[in-house]
Amino acid sequence: MQKGNISVQTENIFPIIKKFLYSDQEIFLRELVSNATDATSKLATLARKGEAKGDYSDKTIDIMVDQEAGTLTIRDRGIGMTEEEVKKYLNQVALSSAQEFVDKYQDDASIIGHFGLGFYSAFMVADKVEVVTKSYREDAQAVRWVCEGDPSYEIGEAERDMQGTDVILHIGEDSKQYLEEDEIEALLLKYCRFLPYPIRFGTKTETEYKEFEGEVAEGEEKPEPEQIETEVDNIINNTDPLWKKSPNDLTDEDYKAFYRELYPMGEPPMFWIHLNIDYPFHLTGILYFPKVSGKLELQRNKIQLYSNQVYVTDNVTDIVPEFLTLLHGVIDSPDIPLNVSRSYLQADTNVKKITGYITKKVAEKLNSLFREDRQSYEEKWPDLGVFVKYGMVSEEKFYDRAVKFALLENTEGKYFTVDEYRERIKDQQTDKYDRLVGIYTADATRQHTLVEAVRERGYDVLKLEHAIDAPTIQTLEQKEDKLTFVRVDSATPDQLVQKDEEKENLLDDTQRETVSKVFSDVVGKAGTVEVKPLDVQDAPVQIVRNEFMRRMKEMQMLQGMDSSMFPDSYQVVVNANNPLIKERLLEVEDESTRSDNATYLYQLAQLSQQLLTGAELKAFIERSLKMM
Repeated sequence: MQKGNISVQTENIFPIIKKFLYSDQEIFLRELVSNATDATSKLATLARKGEAKGDYSDKTIDIMVDQEAGTLTIRDRGIGMTEEEVKKYLNQVALSSAQEFVDKYQDDASIIGHFGLGFYSAFMVADKVEVVTKSYREDAQAVRWVCEGDPSYEIGEAERDMQGTDVILHIGEDSKQYLEEDEIEALLLKYCRFLPYPIRFGTKTETEYKEFEGEVAEGEEKPEPEQIETEVDNIINNTDPLWKKSPNDLTDEDYKAFYRELYPMGEPPMFWIHLNIDYPFHLTGILYFPKVSGKLELQRNKIQLYSNQVYVTDNVTDIVPEFLTLLHGVIDSPDIPLNVSRSYLQADTNVKKITGYITKKVAEKLNSLFREDRQSYEEKWPDLGVFVKYGMVSEEKFYDRAVKFALLENTEGKYFTVDEYRERIKDQQTDKYDRLVGIYTADATRQHTLVEAVRERGYDVLKLEHAIDAPTIQTLEQKEDKLTFVRVDSATPDQLVQKDEEKENLLDDTQRETVSKVFSDVVGKAGTVEVKPLDVQDAPVQIVRNEFMRRMKEMQMLQGMDSSMFPDSYQVVVNANNPLIKERLLEVEDESTRSDNATYLYQLAQLSQQLLTGAELKAFIERSLKMM
């Protein structure tokens, strides 16, 4: 068997770079500014170590557009290159000087690039690229390198006063939008707004108003303030973002101000978590808990991922657990493995560690808020509950922590942890199977009549009115020992908590059969009819929905699936012991009147659950008015 080396034709590399290297064409600017930042960082490192002599205090990176010449220039005052270095690093695709520098100065340098392909992203938008560079080394000669998007290049001496590099892009006809100042400024704000060195994009006008300080004669109005306009550098970025600082040096107002910087139109957050870890990976950041007003349908992609202060993406689902994508803020880590375009995460054990760390820190923060100021925590629960319940449903490790500070709210507006609620209902709401039964309403206003009927029996009723509550109680039933939940309309009040009790039936078999037939004719296919003995004071007719069937139907609908296999039916329970059943049905000889009475009682039950609509509701109202 023969062995050999695969031959790569260099003339084919530029079309590949231009079309396929990066998912978004605009990323070229991020790559080139990141390179300029690296060059600046390298020189700063050498200066600190005494290996570079001179005044390197100006670390500004300039971005310049020349529409007349059709060029976009990225200028740094960094380490620069000699002619040999230009040949080594620019003429060999994917040979990264950043990686080489990190290997040598890994304890001192903070370098962004690692792949060595970033520079070539320039050819995605440029027909020709010029590089004018001068090394920091003494007596170094400036060098000019030119390439027109093919394997050939020119190199020679150039004129440049200071150390550093100019990358000059001659923008192609199909990319002229990158000569528009508004376009470039928007990209700089997106990708470079937190880079560690000043990014200057021309100048801007600042307006100041100076109040009149002289005397004003009696009867005359004070002159308007003097408007003073000053031309200043247009610095795009915040070189010292909040997440890089120590939490001990920051105030609440600092965190709120940074939130306004990130989300100028957003409501103030409830609170935040400052992330800072050095081992076994490096990660910093700030996560904010926004006010969600009980809504799960939030705009996601609000957490921004950075690598050494360079914006990478706002799609962080591989780093942050699903339920925490509802949070806002920033995560910055040089250890997150990215693909060559820095656009996608790659499988790595560090990602799992980072996910676990963030989940743990969020749980610790919530637990401390709950323990230290429960009243304030309860006030925030309408917003917090969405995060916590979503996390309990989707993340098992989070559930184990969150069950200690997750709250259940009852119809009286009181809050309980799961353990507290078990203790509260154990005497009244333990069924014959030794299970604790949590009774809940999905709409306290609509189901008010049922809620009151249940509470009159001494039972407690929970408010579970959010879309996330259904999967939450299912998770609690799976995790918690002998705990189950039933909705107020899933059975008659006396059967919500099943006991070994039998009530005397005041109707004989014949009477029960007669009542059942009358109501079956009235109800038709909408539901089944059961005649059973309830308390005398209970309503004559009640409508109940099977808990299991209703849950399955809701689950199918929530997942966008066909729920027709779970028909929307219910059971009509006729109270055999209510006096109206005997008076209005059994003691009435006229079958038509008997049917009308049964219809009216059935419609009363429908009305109590807002099931009576349209023409039936109109007819019911008209009949009620005639009875008046």
